Amino acid sequence: MATAERAPEQLAPPPPPPERAMGFAERAVAAAGAAVVSAVLVNPLDVAKTRLQAQAAGVVYNPIWSDFRCYPWCNPGGLKLSGLGPSCSPECFQYRGTMDVFSKISRQEGFFRLWRGTGASLALAVPTVGIYLPSYDLLRNWIEEYSDRSYPKLRPYAPLIAGSIARSLACITCSPIELARTRMQAFKQSSGGAKPPGMWKTMLGVLSSRQSISHPENSRGYHLLWTGMGAQLARDVPFSAICWMVLEPTRRHFWGLLIGEESNAAVILGANFSAGFIAGVISSGATCPLDVAKTRRQIEKDPARVLNMNTRRILLEVWRNEGINGLFRGAGPRMARAGPSVGIVVSSYEVVKHIMHRKHAEL
Repeated sequence: MATAERAPEQLAPPPPPPERAMGFAERAVAAAGAAVVSAVLVNPLDVAKTRLQAQAAGVVYNPIWSDFRCYPWCNPGGLKLSGLGPSCSPECFQYRGTMDVFSKISRQEGFFRLWRGTGASLALAVPTVGIYLPSYDLLRNWIEEYSDRSYPKLRPYAPLIAGSIARSLACITCSPIELARTRMQAFKQSSGGAKPPGMWKTMLGVLSSRQSISHPENSRGYHLLWTGMGAQLARDVPFSAICWMVLEPTRRHFWGLLIGEESNAAVILGANFSAGFIAGVISSGATCPLDVAKTRRQIEKDPARVLNMNTRRILLEVWRNEGINGLFRGAGPRMARAGPSVGIVVSSYEVVKHIMHRKHAEL
């Protein structure tokens, strides 16, 4: 009797997803649509995070054309340029935080520069999420089914294992696009009025850098497009493992709170967005030092130095020179980006799956 009375108080697991019958292609379409929405909305935060990390790595943000005059709103350094007015203080080009990045990019380069790299972000997000979420779904379902049949102790670790494998597949496939996006966001355009290089020109620039190495055979040819992939895997695999280990139980908790509600699109959206937001903030904060290492690896322009860099060396160098603040440089915009990004992607993905399943059921 006591057991019967306690049963309603226990958190019920989420209802078995009817979408398990969906194929990989259908899941990929659902994930790609969610990725487009997220990539456009949160790109300014990604730019701010990259600029702060690049500045700490030594990238200098100076005037970007030769006849530059100091901005009226900036305190001039007091030096006079012949016929051009006062020169700017170096502080005019130093970013002091996320909002300062937004302000200075908008004033110095134009408001829409905050969406610099959005094309690369979309080119990255669509295939990455299109591979990542369907792979995670299918792997998690398979691991859970296997554990139920043969090894029950494995079931709690299904999100960790599936998330790590799925993210590895997505990172390896899309690493060249991630490299191009990071470089596009980190650097200003080089001359006044000139259109900055796009994604393809940025990747070609990476390949052309091998010409400056004394021994071209050491450049590994097209492998340069995968520069920083080790640092990216070192960042994204732990991020994914932590994210799904937090998201799944949090999602189950919200399902428990909504157990009396009808399973409609609004309920699915709310539960998944809330769980995704919490998981994104926690996992992005925990892996910020690895993101710093990845950014420094990918913005390095000296090909000889690139070949000798690795995540461990970069982290030790940052720790020695900048301490704990250096390791968590850009943590604010990274967490502010990851929370809504994960929430939007996961909730949109689950809602689209729900709608597609309903459509199939009606046929």
